[in-house]
Amino acid sequence: MHDSPTTLTVSENGLGRYQQTVSSGRHTLIADEPLAADGDDAGLAPFDFLLAALGSCTAITLRMYAERKDLPLTHVSVALTHEKIDVDGQRVDRIERIITLEGELSLEQRARLLEIANKCPMYRTLQSDIKIDSRVAD
Repeated sequence: MHDSPTTLTVSENGLGRYQQTVSSGRHTLIADEPLAADGDDAGLAPFDFLLAALGSCTAITLRMYAERKDLPLTHVSVALTHEKIDVDGQRVDRIERIITLEGELSLEQRARLLEIANKCPMYRTLQSDIKIDSRVAD
């Protein structure tokens, strides 16, 4: 994981009504809307990318911690869902993150790993006040 700025480019690719090419360095992914939103379902939807970022950051952070602490974590997986819910008359985003830890881990180790999961950079970013500066290119 890194703290240096990353430039990621998303642009229409002309292959579908909403299909986008996502490029970062030598990596290329496809984003699209699902069929239910009039897309072609050719790639992950935008919220799926957000969930993928949180899930992969969580799993990587836990693996790094387990390696440093020599914990018997044999496998980690993260299942995530996103939905809009009503809270006190307001629509808010809710992400459920279910972390599966495999290995001969004690209850204390499992509790500590959950604490560490809540310290992964994506989790902390999503829990923080985020400032997004937008402008139209010249």
